[in-house]
Amino acid sequence: MPPKGRGRRKLPVPLPRDMILKDTEGKVWRLGTQIGQGGFGLIYLASPQTQVPVEDDAVHVIKVEYLENGPLFSELKFYQRAAKQEHIRKWMNLKKIRCLGIPVFWGSGLAEYKGKSYRFMVMERLGEDLQRIFEDCGSRFKKDTVLQLGARMLDTLEYIHENEYVHGDIKAANLLLGYTNPHEVYLADYGLSYRYCPNGNHKQYQENPRKGHNGTIEFTSIDAHKGVAPSRRGDLEILGYCMLQWLCGKLPWEQNLKDPVAVQSAKTKLMDELPDSVMEWDSSGSSCSEISKFLACVYGLAYDEKPKYQVLKKILLDGLESSGTHYDGPLEFSAVARVLNHSAAKVSKKNTARELPPLDLKAIFSESKKKHDQLLTTDHPAPLQGCGSDITTPSIAVIFRLAFTEETSRYSIAILVLLLLIVLSLYFL
Repeated sequence: MPPKGRGRRKLPVPLPRDMILKDTEGKVWRLGTQIGQGGFGLIYLASPQTQVPVEDDAVHVIKVEYLENGPLFSELKFYQRAAKQEHIRKWMNLKKIRCLGIPVFWGSGLAEYKGKSYRFMVMERLGEDLQRIFEDCGSRFKKDTVLQLGARMLDTLEYIHENEYVHGDIKAANLLLGYTNPHEVYLADYGLSYRYCPNGNHKQYQENPRKGHNGTIEFTSIDAHKGVAPSRRGDLEILGYCMLQWLCGKLPWEQNLKDPVAVQSAKTKLMDELPDSVMEWDSSGSSCSEISKFLACVYGLAYDEKPKYQVLKKILLDGLESSGTHYDGPLEFSAVARVLNHSAAKVSKKNTARELPPLDLKAIFSESKKKHDQLLTTDHPAPLQGCGSDITTPSIAVIFRLAFTEETSRYSIAILVLLLLIVLSLYFL
């Protein structure tokens, strides 16, 4: 049964690693480590091999949330009704496409833990999301990559729409590369998916200000700003805004995201003034003509009109033709920018996440002297003559061996300085 009202959604208490879950088909799954979380749910690695711990390279994940939450229920209903694997395979054969960007659904069920009820869903594991890649690439994609992504998402949206659903929240954060094949891209997170045409009856156009501005504010459609139920033209409008951002680096209304009405006005202005508004927005020198034509076609659709997907797709493919790039070929991102950004991120993470203990010179010196005395017995240094001292002068080899032992390597320079000072002070006494 669906959740009773929205209630107060919150993240669930984490389930323990190695917990065994049984789905509605009787198949059992073992939980691994938690690898992520959404607005109201947690994501774990998982495996059907319940006798052994889940490996880090597991190819399944389990999404869990409290039973009373709504998004996972909506997502589950989409997969059960519209994303059966046999239907997807038939569609791919009919359309002669190699990949359709909908993740594989493996099962679902309910679980109990510490008196709380959970809903879970088993999915194929996906790779990195495009939002992170976009940021790593300096917040800009190559034009060919943008057109490839747009054409592939059109394939995916056409299938979803033919099965009475719209996605409603297309954005880079919800587009993920394949885990085993990083040149495939998948549209994930169907928590806001909507059955716009149940049993072939399209929802009526009706504005509702109380439901206005739903979705992700920078991408959501003009209809959604008005509180109109999601539709096919809304999904395509959102995709157009995504492509515009990927190509140009930003959208005209990004500075006003805290003011939904201002964002709605800016979107309306952009669409009303096509194609010039899009062409003038591009400051990079890359032509936005394909995106301008795409948005113009979408803006001309009636609320309940079926889009001409092949016409829209041809607009994007024509842009790829001049470079000889295949829309289903390898996706190319800026490798140099990604390497530089990942290196900077790793350095930043080391500097902020790893806290070293404070340098305790007394403790280090005491430990060093013990090791020093032990090392002296193996190196047979000559005793220091004069002054009646029973202290032995360490050799240079001993100093270096002591300074760079595994336990003290973090403080090697400090140890060397201290030891050299000791040697010099003994020498001049």
